[in-house]
Amino acid sequence: MQIFLTGATGWVGRHVAQKLKAGGHSVHGLARSPASAQALTKVGVTPVLGGLEDLEVIKKAAAESDGVIHCGFVHDFSRFAEVCAIDRAVITAIGETLKGSNKPFIVTSGTAVPTGPKDATLTETDRPATGFNPRYEAELLACGFKDQKVRSMVIRLPTVYGDDDEHGFVAGLVGAAKTNKRSIFVGDGANRWPAAHVVDVASLYVLALEKGVAGEVYHAVLDTGVPTKDIARAIGEGAGVPTVSLEAGSPDVSAHLGFLEMFFVGLDNPTSSALTKKELGWEPKEKTLLNILKKDGPYFA
Repeated sequence: MQIFLTGATGWVGRHVAQKLKAGGHSVHGLARSPASAQALTKVGVTPVLGGLEDLEVIKKAAAESDGVIHCGFVHDFSRFAEVCAIDRAVITAIGETLKGSNKPFIVTSGTAVPTGPKDATLTETDRPATGFNPRYEAELLACGFKDQKVRSMVIRLPTVYGDDDEHGFVAGLVGAAKTNKRSIFVGDGANRWPAAHVVDVASLYVLALEKGVAGEVYHAVLDTGVPTKDIARAIGEGAGVPTVSLEAGSPDVSAHLGFLEMFFVGLDNPTSSALTKKELGWEPKEKTLLNILKKDGPYFA
């Protein structure tokens, strides 16, 4: 199959492209600049020059493909509502292009987008609550295209980590600990992050492309929920710095975490992937988050 991939030059997207090629698919990837296009060419991906706001370029590439995977997102949390609107425009453009084709269309979301009962573990059948998160409309929009003969699906990502992580949340926490000479958690640190290795995440995209069902949501989750205090302690040990607890609302928390504060403080997001594993046969094989955060691991090399 010829697959059009947005976010092809991003970290997750690069791994998805590798898995697609390994599975015998050809990949056409969106590239924002000539330099990005050259980087894609070097790894055997055919570049499509354009950005997420170049909707005509995106529609043409989608129409010429056998399926679309949408991994791209503008990661600027200072204008979150605006970039979520850009995301919805891309989903609309692709979905409208694929109407009546029954072609696969995978949209990326996050495990923090839906809401459920307090302390409950999020499942694939939980749907986002209107207004809770600006990305909720993207999920509903994507799944809605199943009624227009598009095999549209959603993959929710947790915290993604990996051996070559440079800009992800975990890399950000490790970098903050090294810079500030301490690793922190907030309060009792009992709030939990779901997580998965980027290689396992990429494998799930390929499985969903090949076997996924229209209108379904899948969870790329290995660790159901790792307490933030355990993450902080592992980072402290790995970086050789002390681990301390800070009070919520302390200016020291904001100074240490930056934009990560909104995810690290108070967000309790235990998430199951049981249905995903059962329906798609997904079997994560890589290290857990705490295992990869050991002192001799890639984050501290």
